[in-house]
Parts: sequence; structure tokens; C-alpha cells
Amino acid sequence: VEASEEIRMERKNGNITTLMLGASTCSENRLSRLISHLRQATVIGFSAMTLLILAFPAQGGTIGFTNGSFDTPGLTASFAITNNLPGWTETGLNGFLDCLTVSGSATTDACGNGLQMWGGAAFPKTSPDGGNFILFDGDPQFRTLSQPITGLDTTQSYVVSFWQAAAQQLNFDGLTTELWRVCLDSDCQSSPTMHNASHGFVDWNFQSLTFAVTSANETLSFLAKGTPSGDPPFVLLDGVSVTAAPEPATCAFMGVGLLGVFAVRRQLKKRG
Repeated sequence: VEASEEIRMERKNGNITTLMLGASTCSENRLSRLISHLRQATVIGFSAMTLLILAFPAQGGTIGFTNGSFDTPGLTASFAITNNLPGWTETGLNGFLDCLTVSGSATTDACGNGLQMWGGAAFPKTSPDGGNFILFDGDPQFRTLSQPITGLDTTQSYVVSFWQAAAQQLNFDGLTTELWRVCLDSDCQSSPTMHNASHGFVDWNFQSLTFAVTSANETLSFLAKGTPSGDPPFVLLDGVSVTAAPEPATCAFMGVGLLGVFAVRRQLKKRG
């Protein structure tokens, strides 16, 4: 808004009168810019609101799941699980090689019995999740670690996320492969196969698998699989989580919000 003064000459009864008028006028250019900024603010506000909703989604219930990080307060030594791991059940023969490994001990005492992995100082001391992790022998007997999950919604899908790695027992040779066979009841999927060099290890890598559910209570299980027989392949696990998958409508809103943000940025760059 700009203030300007206008001088007007009027003739009245033969006399000329000078009038000083104070007029308030709106610049058309400034009004146009104001409308443009308001539109941009609206788009940015909508985008921010959408992303905020996505960051704090509505909760349909509490999922009954525990101890996905395998951390036991005060634990200082690795041990063979044999069903001594809170929240989890171990099945399969020779549970002595199914271990809860304390951070930093995989190459010195991975199971509390002197068992060691190749890799020495180069072997990762801990997983990105931190603390203890699981170390399962995938050969010769498959090893399964399972836990009942409660509070599931049959109208939703669920994402099982975790960190995995691979190792080979000291004093054994040869190439190995390792993976986890993950199941939520009868819905089963395999994690990507890790190819491990002789005397080597495969560093931690993050995985997410999406599952459908058919009931409110199902069993989550991790089955260790490795090849070949005789070259003990070990599969490592940590940072397990179970979360509801985003709804398709939520993903659509996120896409709209992001497109709005990009459009505003592009316009601002052009005008800059």
C-alpha cells in the first residue's frame, strides 16, 4: 500500500480552487506478489501438515513384541541360548552353537565356550543397533529363534526390520553363504543371501520385509540357513522390530506434500 497526494484544480463560481487530496492506493504489482506469496505459504503449510501427520501416525493398537535388541542389563559374557533369552524361544539340535554374543567378543569368545570367528580386529565389534547380538550356526542343523506377536490388525500389513551379518568359524575354510528365513506364521520370506569369502565376514546390512497377517496373534520366527556343510556358516542378527506398514493413502499424501515443497522451491529459485 502506497500513500500519494493528488493536486486537483476546480472552478467554482468563477473562482479557481486548489484542493490537496490524500489518497491511499494499492500498487497492482505489490498486490500480485502478495497473492503469490500467500499461495506459496498455503502450499508449504499443507505440505508441512502432511509430513507432520506422517511422522506421528495414528496408532491402531499396541503390538506385543519385546527384546528386539537382545540386550540384557549387566551381561558381560556370551552364552549359548538354549531358551534362556527373554522373550524368545530357540529350537533345533545342538543349541550350544546358538549364541547370544556380547559386543566385541565374536572373535574371542562368541558363545561362552571359546568359540571364535575369523576376522580378527577387522571384524565389526558390534552391530549398528549396539549391544549384544545373535549368532546362529546355519549348518548342519537349521536354527530357529521365535517369539509370539500379539495385537496385530488383520486389515494392515507389518514390516519386520533387522540387521544381519555373516561369519565363519575359526579354523574352517571355504566360501560360505548365509541368510535368514523370516516367517510371520505361514507367510515366509528370505533375506538377501550373503556370500562370505573363506576366513571372512560380511558386514552388517539392514533389511525390511513386509508381511500380511491373518490373525491378531502370530509367531515371528528367524530360521538360520547356511551352506555348504562342513564350513560352519554363521548368521548374525540384531535390532529386530515389528511395525505397521504405512497405508497407501498415507503414501499418497506424502507424495502430494513433497511435490508441493518441490514446486515452491522451484518457483523461489526462478524469482531469485
